[in-house]
Amino acid sequence: MIRDAEIRVISADGEDLGLMTSSAALALAEEKELDLVEIAAAAQPPVCRIMDYGKFKYEKAKKAKESKKKQVKVQNKEIKLHLKTDKHDYDFKMKHAVDFLIRGNRVKVTLVFRGREIVYKDLGLAIMERVDADLSQLASAERKFVMEGRNMISNYVSDKAKVKAYEKIHGVSKPLPPMENDSDEFDESDDEE
Repeated sequence: MIRDAEIRVISADGEDLGLMTSSAALALAEEKELDLVEIAAAAQPPVCRIMDYGKFKYEKAKKAKESKKKQVKVQNKEIKLHLKTDKHDYDFKMKHAVDFLIRGNRVKVTLVFRGREIVYKDLGLAIMERVDADLSQLASAERKFVMEGRNMISNYVSDKAKVKAYEKIHGVSKPLPPMENDSDEFDESDDEE
């Protein structure tokens, strides 16, 4: 309900009808079987528009749905390594990390020190430097080799320019299909013992 005595009215076509009383504008809207909607309450005098409000809300919701459909959701993926990770397991996990980065996801690489392995931080650093060298062709490091408790962590963010160059070199031209198990964590610690 519009409580202002005098309002500026805009027709359904966008034409300025000028200043009117709110009751006259409401009568004009009812005559055309449309709604009178206040669009600028802060203006002096307030601006109202004659429109089909239901259709307006429907189109607005439809546009919001379309824009949401086009949004790309970036996920955080985690790869866990250990000091005793074998070469094949390491290569397999790096293949997944590269796949995640090509898809535009962030990758968190965690090197877990178990038991007395915490003494060998230099070996862990060597593994993380190798990871950094392998992933630097696709991503830039957000943070490198940070110790959090018994874990050494590095975060990588996909770099679009590097990904395009990588795709050009390796012949990956179309987007990869979604993975069957697209969980946030990829860990095969059972294979490494």
